Amino acid sequence: MADAAATYQFSLVKGNERYLVRCIEGNEEVAIAQLMEWAENPEMDFDWFDAAVLARQITQRVFGRATGQEAPNPQPERN
Repeated sequence: MADAAATYQFSLVKGNERYLVRCIEGNEEVAIAQLMEWAENPEMDFDWFDAAVLARQITQRVFGRATGQEAPNPQPERN
């Protein structure tokens, strides 16, 4: 029996909103596509900076999995 793929969760709190993204290991591109849809939606208080922050968290997870180490995690700043 094959091992089940791991599910990861990433979140962003912005004001009174909390954005939660879950993705299955190996399907990170689906999660990033969802972030892009949110950023393009004028009815959501979610912009391209927010999408970039969450996409970075996702790509850091992929990097860590691929290299067996954790990627550096400096916190982005919003001006």
